[in-house]
Amino acid sequence: MATTEAIDVVMPQMGVSVSEGTITKWLKQQGEQVEADEPLLEISTDKVDTEVPSPGSGVLSEILVQEGQTVDVGTKLAVIGGDGASAQPAQQEAPPEPATAEAAAEAEAPSSAESPAPTAPPAQEQQEQEPAQAAQAAQSNGKTFVSPVVAKIASEHGVDPSQVQGTGRGGRVTKKDILNFIESGAEAAPAAPPQPAPPAQPAAPPQPEPAAAPQAAAPAPPKPSPAPAPAAAQPGESFEPMSAMRKGIAEHMRRSLDTSAHVTSAIEVDMSKVSAIRAKLKKEYQQSYGVNPTYLIFVARAATETLREYPWINGEIRGDQIVTRSYVNLGFAVELQDGKGLIVPVVKNAETLNLLGMAKSVTDIAQRARDKKLLPDEVQGGTFTITNPGGYGTFHGTPVISQPQAAILGTYAVVKRPWVVQDDLGEDVIAIRPIMNLTLTYDHRLVDGALAGRFLRDIREKLESWDESAY
Repeated sequence: MATTEAIDVVMPQMGVSVSEGTITKWLKQQGEQVEADEPLLEISTDKVDTEVPSPGSGVLSEILVQEGQTVDVGTKLAVIGGDGASAQPAQQEAPPEPATAEAAAEAEAPSSAESPAPTAPPAQEQQEQEPAQAAQAAQSNGKTFVSPVVAKIASEHGVDPSQVQGTGRGGRVTKKDILNFIESGAEAAPAAPPQPAPPAQPAAPPQPEPAAAPQAAAPAPPKPSPAPAPAAAQPGESFEPMSAMRKGIAEHMRRSLDTSAHVTSAIEVDMSKVSAIRAKLKKEYQQSYGVNPTYLIFVARAATETLREYPWINGEIRGDQIVTRSYVNLGFAVELQDGKGLIVPVVKNAETLNLLGMAKSVTDIAQRARDKKLLPDEVQGGTFTITNPGGYGTFHGTPVISQPQAAILGTYAVVKRPWVVQDDLGEDVIAIRPIMNLTLTYDHRLVDGALAGRFLRDIREKLESWDESAY
């Protein structure tokens, strides 16, 4: 039943580490009728692409954010129901309702700027905003509130947000600020007693003089860096904008290389026993369960068992602490359409799955990843990742670790090669064997080469001596 009251459509929180989203497509146009829970628009984040259902029934009376725009979580995107007049009051009531403290602060700024003269200098605006923001903040870093996203990242890396210089409105510490601080070396946080410079900021209220206003705007330097002047297209060149997912991948990969000391070790595995058991199980798995027992499934099962014996490889560095776990949340890198995206859905508590359970779980999440049907929680919480470029015939690679994990396993093509084996008499002979290369890229800050070598050796031993009844 259509509502007579205006309902706000806001950018949803698609996971605790996601702070913004991009409108990729409106599925309804302004003035059209929409029913509750009917798909209303498509959004893209650095984690997932998904449809957003309508929060109510009525006429889509106003679209506030157009396709292609990227906005923060909690931003009002559209209004359903009401009339043109009722949509305006709804917009003014929006500030208290945003989904996150960070969004509330952004909305608070215009309202606090209404009472003073519009010509008030930036420093004066900042002084007037801070009391209102501090009153609403659920968390504080000493200068202004910290959003849940920033607080989560700070907690994971053992960083005190009060040590971070904020570039957001009113000195707010943004997601980019905290990530940049971590990349530059989070260890600096404890040793940052020099950083009580922030408390000197309260002493900056004598900054009413105009000279201080430019200093508050010192965050301006970051602006030139993201804005390299676009070069003119050369003959044969074309341009396309980066998607939100591609931007997220770029940021995540660069941050990983800046954070971890990447080292890669490799080992060769004779997959003869796995190949024989796979051939035996394939028909049953496909006909009875609709899944294919690929080589990847066998490696995933062996890796899960081995990770339980190597908690550091299944762990992470958090601040100056080493985190280990009694469970394995296994991430699988999945290529999206046309190779223009990559997502890593996670099989939670993989240690509880047998071979068939692993096959079902991996098949399910991989298909839903390609169909853009994943839920936000299904791309978070991974403790170890497997990437499988071997499906395209590659035999070696050096994958990049998915932060904040300690390692990533690469699986490669199974290739028949001449191999030295022992015959029944114990003599060395050459035979044809299906050989797979495995690589382990690990964070050398936590995992040493000897530990990585033993881990790969133990996976190889499990795969080469596969006992069907044990898995």
